[in-house]
Amino acid sequence: MIQLSREEVLDKIRSGQSLAGINMTEVDLSYESLKGVDLSGLDLREAHLQNCNLEGANLSGSNLENAFLFGANLHKANLSGALLSEANLQDSNLDQAVLVKATLIHTSLFGSSLEKADLTDADLSRARMKRANLRHATLRRANLQNVHIERADLTGATLAGADLTNANFTNAEIGQADFADAIREGTIGLP
Repeated sequence: MIQLSREEVLDKIRSGQSLAGINMTEVDLSYESLKGVDLSGLDLREAHLQNCNLEGANLSGSNLENAFLFGANLHKANLSGALLSEANLQDSNLDQAVLVKATLIHTSLFGSSLEKADLTDADLSRARMKRANLRHATLRRANLQNVHIERADLTGATLAGADLTNANFTNAEIGQADFADAIREGTIGLP
């Protein structure tokens, strides 16, 4: 695989060239505006995307394991099928993002906003989601085993069929949330 400098990668992105065959692991694109870019299917393991504007970007099928996306803007981004295990998405904006079938095992989402995000069939086991905004989010059939979701806002969220085994919802706001057919064994903080 070809290894490019930060500027060479940015030049390719800005000119609309394909990044196929480019080594993107550990790439540092922090603080860049990559609004609407296509980064689908790329290997972005351990990438540094802090405060990066990825609004409307296509990251479907990308590997972002251990990536640093602290404060990133992923509003309306497509992360379907993306691998985000151990990634740091603290204080990020994922409002209206699509994370269908995404893998977010032990991912940090402290204080992040996922309002109206679609996490259908996503694996969020052991994710850290304290103070997260999940208002009206869809978590249908999501795996939320051992999730720390204390003080989160799940007002109007759909968790129908979700696996909530051993999840901690202490002091979470759950008004109008749908927990139909959810597995609640060992769950803390739910009525």
